[in-house]
Amino acid sequence: MELKNKNLKEIYQSLQKDTLKLSAVELKRKYSSKNGILTKAFSEISKIVQKERAEYGKEANKLKIYLGEILQSKNSEQDSYSTKEKIDPTAPFDVNIKKDNRDISLNTKGSKHPLTTEIEKWAEIFKGMGFNVLESRQLDDDYHMFESLNFPVGHPARDMYDTFWTEEGFVLPAHTSTMQNRAIKLFDKFPIAVVLPGRCFRNEATDASHEHTFHQIEGIYIDENVSLGNMVATIKEFLQKYLETELEVKIQPSFFPFTEPDCEFVISCPFCKKAGCSTCGHSGWIELMGCGMIHPNVLKQAGINPDKYSGFAWGFGVDRLTMIKLGINDIRYLRDNNLNFLRQF
Repeated sequence: MELKNKNLKEIYQSLQKDTLKLSAVELKRKYSSKNGILTKAFSEISKIVQKERAEYGKEANKLKIYLGEILQSKNSEQDSYSTKEKIDPTAPFDVNIKKDNRDISLNTKGSKHPLTTEIEKWAEIFKGMGFNVLESRQLDDDYHMFESLNFPVGHPARDMYDTFWTEEGFVLPAHTSTMQNRAIKLFDKFPIAVVLPGRCFRNEATDASHEHTFHQIEGIYIDENVSLGNMVATIKEFLQKYLETELEVKIQPSFFPFTEPDCEFVISCPFCKKAGCSTCGHSGWIELMGCGMIHPNVLKQAGINPDKYSGFAWGFGVDRLTMIKLGINDIRYLRDNNLNFLRQF
């Protein structure tokens, strides 16, 4: 910008420098407020020699327009997304506190979620017992969710699962059993030993012990002459390794379309040693998981001859067992993203 008046030239040069370091509010206060530099420059017009007064007014107006364009540009930048200044919403301090006064003594490197930590522990235990690990899917089809597991179309047992469906006909798995058919076909050399951790979804109300989203670990073992006794011994061995204590166990009747016979696996409370406490509901026992011998129809769907081979399966809630082990009394804490809760682990 070409300016003849020495005073206006100095204001222009000062404005260029301040544009780089001052905000719109600060520029407006410094230059166009009641006592601003440019405001004072306009008030000086009456002191200018008569023949130079018109030229001075034109140049002062140029500066005013130029300042207006800068303010408009800065205001637009504030209204749009900018990566110039990044804010970390997980920072363990108030971003409005001056840098010198911020408490950064907390561990800011991040940590694993307690569910992730426990799943990794279980995977290592099962690997040590000779099992493969295959992660479950988070979107599946009707065949793997129901038909491959002995739920024919129209079977009333489907009503046990209040599942989420997409408009395209896909289903969010209500259990990790949806992976049984795939796992048997994938690991086709006997014995077939696989655990299947994954996320499950059910359309139900939430409370301290129920969530619409949770994790399960399915387990399957298939070979010749596999018995219910093998199942009880396998599950008991895993639980004793994980809970680091000797347990009494028992099975009781239940119903699942994909196993026959069907069982509930019950363990003696590892915390009160059957004396009765809040964890076991003062009964001394905890119903932990569903299990049973894999139904012959499920084996047939996976191409296995049920006259020659047999197997067992189980599925337990990762969230529930984690709550028992870590003493968590509300399942919703595991998904609330509450840093005060998560930092305990």
